[in-house]
Amino acid sequence: MTGTQFARPGAVALAAAVGLLISGCGGAKVGESAAPSGAASSGAKACGAFNIAINPWVGYEANAAVIAHVAEKSLGCQVTKKDLKEEVAWQGFATGEVDAVVENWGHDDLKKKYIEDQKTAVEAGPTGNKGVIGWYVPPWMAEKYPDITDYKNLDKYADLLKTSESGGKGQLLDGDPSFVTNDAALVENLDLDYKVVYAGSEAALITGFRQAEAQKKPMLGYFYEPQWFLSEVKLVKVNLPPYTEGCDADAAKVACDYPPYELDKIVSRRFAESGSPAYQLVKNFTWTNEDQNLVARYIAQDKMSPEDAAAKWVADNPDKIKAWLPAS
Repeated sequence: MTGTQFARPGAVALAAAVGLLISGCGGAKVGESAAPSGAASSGAKACGAFNIAINPWVGYEANAAVIAHVAEKSLGCQVTKKDLKEEVAWQGFATGEVDAVVENWGHDDLKKKYIEDQKTAVEAGPTGNKGVIGWYVPPWMAEKYPDITDYKNLDKYADLLKTSESGGKGQLLDGDPSFVTNDAALVENLDLDYKVVYAGSEAALITGFRQAEAQKKPMLGYFYEPQWFLSEVKLVKVNLPPYTEGCDADAAKVACDYPPYELDKIVSRRFAESGSPAYQLVKNFTWTNEDQNLVARYIAQDKMSPEDAAAKWVADNPDKIKAWLPAS
C-alpha cells in the first residue's frame, strides 16, 4: 500500500523488498507455490491457473476475495492466492508466478521499473476506489484539543504523545513497515518533535486507535481510506501542508500532505496477452469504497472467512458481477 509512489494505502516504500523476500502474512515467496483457494469448476481448461497476490491489508484482501470467487465460480479458474508484500508481488510478474495485483496505491517507482523499464507488467484500469492517506487522531482528542488537527500545533502535544518507544519525542504510530509512507521525511522536514514508531500491521494500528478512543488515550497515527474501521471510530484527519503537483517528487524533501489516489490494478504482461477470461474479469472489476468496506468488515469485524465474505457480497450484487464478466 498499502511510496510518493503509494499507503495501501504515491510515497517511497520504506521497506522495498530486495530479492525474493518472505512475505508478512503467509510466509510465501515469489517462486513458491501455495495451495489453490478452491477447486476449479468443469470449465477450468478455458481459464486455467490464475495467481493473485495478496498484499497485507484487509481492503486489498476484500478485492482479491471477490475477484477470486467470481473467477472460480463463474469462469472455472483455478485460483492461487499468494501472501506477498507489494514489491515482492511485482517481482513475480516476470515469471508468471503472479498474474495480478488488485489494489495498487500509486507506486510510480514500481510502475517505472516493471512497466516502463522491464516491460513485465501493464496497467489494468482503476478499481473504482478513491484512496486517502494521512495522519489521524481519535475523535476524543479532536474534541478536547481542536487545534491538534493543524500540524503547526502538533509540537504543543508532543509530551502528551510520548511513549516508551518514541525516545522522548511524541509518537507517530505507523502500521506495517512495508506500507508506503512519507512519514519519517515529513516529521524531519516539518521540524516536528516526533518519532515514527511501527505498530507492525494494519490490525495492530486499528487496535491502537480503538483503544485510544475507548480509554481516552492520546494517539497520533497514520491511517487511510477506504477502511471499514472508519465506520466504527470516526478518526479525525490532521491537516498537513496541502498537496500540490510535484511536492512529493523528492522523497527525502517531501513536506506536503499525501496526494489523492485513484487505486488501480496491475497485471503481468503475459497474463494480459494470454486471452484468459480472468484477465477480462480483473480489467472489468470496479466497485466503490462502500463496497470494499462492507466486505472488509465482514472479514475483519464479523470474522467471516474471505471466501464466505465474498460469497455473501456476490450473492447480494448480481448486477455488478454481470458487468465484470467477459462478453460471451
